[in-house]
Amino acid sequence: MCGASVGRMLDLLFPRRCLVCGAGGTQLCADCLAALPRLGPPLCARCGAPTAWPVARCRECAGRRIAFASARAAVSYDDAVRRIVAAWKERGLRALAAAAADVVAETVPRPRAAVVTFVPADAGRRLERGHHPAERLARALAERWELPAEPLLERRGHGARQRGLALAERRRNVARAFGATARAPSRVILVDDVYTTGATVSAASSALRVVGARTIDVVTFARALRTPGMVVQRG
Repeated sequence: MCGASVGRMLDLLFPRRCLVCGAGGTQLCADCLAALPRLGPPLCARCGAPTAWPVARCRECAGRRIAFASARAAVSYDDAVRRIVAAWKERGLRALAAAAADVVAETVPRPRAAVVTFVPADAGRRLERGHHPAERLARALAERWELPAEPLLERRGHGARQRGLALAERRRNVARAFGATARAPSRVILVDDVYTTGATVSAASSALRVVGARTIDVVTFARALRTPGMVVQRG
């Protein structure tokens, strides 16, 4: 049976419905894709949090030692985006990585860099999922930005899941979680799926700096907003 026939059979057995609105025909319909809460200026120049006016550092990242030069995300991590990310990561809907990469490429200016890399997965979770969302996003973005994608980092040990941990616990949990697998160029784009507190990408950036990276720009699909009341652009 050819791939197209298999696809048609799967559509009959498991009809595709939009993850956000439930409309039939596709995993993410055009209307819901256009309505995703895009993050645009003004933003904190360092961590990318939405701000009332442009600032070099906001109250979210001021006073913290963070190893990356900047962080930018395409969308706010609201309920609709949460459903998309959960389906992408936990239900194995891998095609959503391409849609996420399109949204990021449309929303986030391409940082000046020599290579795209990604936050590596815990081996157990990668085996459980059968894929690594951050790697798929990084490779899709590298293709759109015409840059090489290379696995420059590895995960060391088996830390607890970050989900549900307080900020200080998140920092401790990933403090020595990453090591480099190769020499890094001076400017690197580091990709992850969701920016929550910045603890994970900062720890990964520290490992990249040990092997030669001097400017690490973090790019994620989604970002959790910790400042209540911030308005983001729809569509």
